Amino acid sequence: MDLRHIRNFSVIAHIDHGKSTLADRMLEITGTIEKRKMRAQFLDMMELERERGITIKMAPVTMTYKLPARNATHGVAGGEATNYKLNLIDTPGHIDFSYEVSRALKAVEGTILLVDSTQGVQAQTFSVLEIARTAGLKIIPVVSKIDSPLARISETKAEVARLLGCRSEDVLEVSGKTGEGVNELLEAIVQRIPPPAPPAEGVRALIFDFKFSDHRGVIVYTRVFDGRIQPGDRLRFCASGREFKALEVGVFSPQEKPCSELSSGEIGYVVTGIKEPGGASVGDTLSTWNSSLPALAGYDTPRPVVWASIYPEGQDDFNALRSALERLHLSDASLSFEEESSGALGRGFRCGFLGMLHLEIVAERLRREFNLNLITTTPTIAYRVTCKVGFNKNKQEVIYSPSRFPDEHLVLSTSEPWVKARVIAPNDRLGAIMPLFHEHEAEVGETQSFGEDRSVVNFEIPLRELMRGFFDELKSVSSGFASIAYEPGDFRPADVVRLDILVAEEPVQAFARVVPRRRAELEAEKVVDKLKTILPRQLFTLKIQAQALGRILASRSLPALKKDVTGYLYGGDRTRKMKLWKKQKEGKKRLRARGRVNIPHEVFLKMMRG
Repeated sequence: MDLRHIRNFSVIAHIDHGKSTLADRMLEITGTIEKRKMRAQFLDMMELERERGITIKMAPVTMTYKLPARNATHGVAGGEATNYKLNLIDTPGHIDFSYEVSRALKAVEGTILLVDSTQGVQAQTFSVLEIARTAGLKIIPVVSKIDSPLARISETKAEVARLLGCRSEDVLEVSGKTGEGVNELLEAIVQRIPPPAPPAEGVRALIFDFKFSDHRGVIVYTRVFDGRIQPGDRLRFCASGREFKALEVGVFSPQEKPCSELSSGEIGYVVTGIKEPGGASVGDTLSTWNSSLPALAGYDTPRPVVWASIYPEGQDDFNALRSALERLHLSDASLSFEEESSGALGRGFRCGFLGMLHLEIVAERLRREFNLNLITTTPTIAYRVTCKVGFNKNKQEVIYSPSRFPDEHLVLSTSEPWVKARVIAPNDRLGAIMPLFHEHEAEVGETQSFGEDRSVVNFEIPLRELMRGFFDELKSVSSGFASIAYEPGDFRPADVVRLDILVAEEPVQAFARVVPRRRAELEAEKVVDKLKTILPRQLFTLKIQAQALGRILASRSLPALKKDVTGYLYGGDRTRKMKLWKKQKEGKKRLRARGRVNIPHEVFLKMMRG
């Protein structure tokens, strides 16, 4: 197809601003999906996405749009209507999946910045907008949910115009629910977003995502910048040097649809047939085996902010867990992992995540998609610790796992990561929000007015405090009207200690955590109380303890399951019952001394969620 008739674009927005619903209407209007086959959130293919109502994975789709004759002026003689190929990449909105957004934006020339007219510009809007600006994309501002009785259309358009430095008239209005304004948006995409740049000689395609098939191997999602790719072509990955023959090429409609070739400017997939991990990576360039063209600019390596160790419940599943993580890494390049071992838990993997939701989603996908029962340790951040004694005396060491954090008396100094953050909230909610900053050790900076009745509060906060329920508390005290976005900052001194959790007087490494010294007792009480409510009862009384600072800070007892061992007796001498009770008592005593507690997978998940 003529490059002038191709438009590559994405949709970026804060979570729950209507991206997936807008994409549904585009699929309907362009006839990509028949109405009888249509369902809500069509591009959210994963069961987990549909359950939670959020987009987790980017989703590409190719649509054919016929621009009306009155507007068909882009290279069409006589103003006749013509078909345009619109390649859309739908992206997640949650901050934990911002790496997905950055990858999608490198494969397109323009993007739709979607803002909910009932909520206005949110903190995450700033972050995604900055990514789009850095990529040099053409931005089309759009306000959504204009059919809602709570919509503040004019105010929201003014906020967006102020943010982008454009006129309010340039901000489009749409309703993903009713379809109002979507035709006008499709026209604007053709008219405002530039077509792909003319290609160079040779073949180059950017890999922005992966999929793995047991039968066809690695399937790369790619944007072709130069040349064309056909089935049977001999190709190679520029970074790894791995060569292969293209078994199939195609586009997304939104299911994979084979075609005869992928040419310059198009987005599609290539079936490689490679079934071993390690040969391909996101950001790599796909080229012909003998090409001398330089590789395309790839992606920055994502920086994990949250760490957790994942162990199989049985060591027989260790290789299955490794394979599952390798498969997940193909579709989620922001997931990092490396093997580690623990004396109590055996062999497992230390994994890095971009946030708490990212961690929770990965753990759930491992359980559902690969049928694995796992032990997931309490999430933590990376601390820089200098010890007084030992092999690494006076040397700084990075500690990712709470179980490896040194005892309090061995630590010379500790530093932790901070983040730079901003909160956007209504002015009448600021009074309730400010005490939250103090409680979570935040340093509040400049506060600016944003719109008529909202303000932006800039602050810095320890990353561990951001993980300690800050998001939920912020939503609670602001009645859901506040939003937050953050980015990594520097390392600063920290006063923290390791909190060990003992179940039946045995330390459980998966429950260990690093907590501020000033909150050690409060955290200890909180953990043992929660464990008491979620641990299943045993045949003997279970003691749950929290230990730090060289002593037990909190303790609870979980009563034993009771069995009426005399229920079958009727009448007779009481001594018969007493003998049975004594025998039961001695049995429970032996269990206390030698019995082991098997902690179910669900308990680890509940503790991980805090």
